[in-house]
Amino acid sequence: MIRLFKHYIPNAVMLLALFDLALLLLGAETAWLLRASQIGMDAGGMSERPIALAGFVIVVWLAMVSVGVYGSDALRSMRFAAARLLVAISLGIIALSFVDFLLPGSTFWRSTLLYAMGISVVLLLLNRLLLGAFLGRAAFRRRVMVLGAGDRAMRLKRLGEEPGAGFSIVSFIGMNEGAQVVEDAIPRAAVRDLGQFVENLDASEVVLALEERRNSLPLKDLLRMKTMGVHINDFSSFVERETGRVDLDSVNPSWLIFSDGFSSGRMLSSAAKRVFDILASCLLLAITFPVIALFALLVKLDSKGPAFFRQERVGLYGQSFNLVKLRSMRTDAEKDGAKWAEKNDPRVTRLGKFIRKVRIDELPQTWSVLKGEMSFVGPRPEVPKFVGDLEEKLPYYAERHMVKPGITGWAQINYPYGASIEDSRHKLEYDLYYAKNYTPFLDLLILLQTLRVVLWPEGAR
Repeated sequence: MIRLFKHYIPNAVMLLALFDLALLLLGAETAWLLRASQIGMDAGGMSERPIALAGFVIVVWLAMVSVGVYGSDALRSMRFAAARLLVAISLGIIALSFVDFLLPGSTFWRSTLLYAMGISVVLLLLNRLLLGAFLGRAAFRRRVMVLGAGDRAMRLKRLGEEPGAGFSIVSFIGMNEGAQVVEDAIPRAAVRDLGQFVENLDASEVVLALEERRNSLPLKDLLRMKTMGVHINDFSSFVERETGRVDLDSVNPSWLIFSDGFSSGRMLSSAAKRVFDILASCLLLAITFPVIALFALLVKLDSKGPAFFRQERVGLYGQSFNLVKLRSMRTDAEKDGAKWAEKNDPRVTRLGKFIRKVRIDELPQTWSVLKGEMSFVGPRPEVPKFVGDLEEKLPYYAERHMVKPGITGWAQINYPYGASIEDSRHKLEYDLYYAKNYTPFLDLLILLQTLRVVLWPEGAR
């Protein structure tokens, strides 16, 4: 994997993205040349239109990221990839056409955009056809040897067998740390020299998946492999990197303290984030005010009660604030106290089902962002009653409040809507990953990917 601003990106995804950028540039330039030849115009060289070409490539590529073109499903399924590509390029062309309307003559011709769209779709699909088989080959997967044969080792085995996994396990070594769960593990006694064994397997990484490290950690062998250039990783760090979440079943306070993350250098990033929140919230409120006003009126007409719903939530450092949303439930929805939303929740009004599905009910939260109580990106704020229960039942739940809550977040784009303790546990794993590895780059990735959640709202309730 490639680490970019503290966030890991699979090698296959990075390779595919770089090819896509080059092909988008080729598609844009070919469209210019084709259109110029049709009207008998000298197209000139690429250096004469850098803004137009760069604008096309960047906007369309960002649209591809937004709709999930580089997600695991799109990498596995050609049909899925084609559908997402068509949506992404269409959105990109619409955005560029709008820019061309605002700045006529200095950007892309709309007639050229049509050609660029068709050419790019063909090139990108061919790219996936040609590279698809290679991306799934072992050559693009890191070769990993696992020290351990217990439950943790079995979890790694299942993780490596998942479609789209970025690694393949070449061997398990039973370290006599307890019951052997992985049947094909090789006993440590059968391997005379672990360093030589790793070299023979051509493994680039060794993962410690020991159930009990006491008296079973081969320090001399690990030092030998480290000096050979083999990367040594512990179970929790490996799972965090491969899944984008902090595994609550294996982490302990010492790992959270000594592992990379929670950097003090985020002060400048936090200041930049606040500036972005202020500017973006002002712009978004100005743009969406008519939408909020219209649906506030519709909410009033659809059911009795106020147009807006106010509820106390827990924010940064455990401080409470009032969250404002468009009301999507009956006014007596919480007469017996706050409770989890359910699938096909009977408390949701007719209009509420629609505004929840397209996330319109979330728009008034932009006011909380402007006031500084929330950010656009962060863990979703919960009601105090739920927070009290979850802090008792889930370890490290209070740590999610070390960052400002958000309208969207890493958990929201990676885990479907859930309404149970177990769902909260899974979402907490993603929230901790965000709190631990926050950078503006991760915020940008989350904001872009939120479009995918809005377009395909599988988890909306």
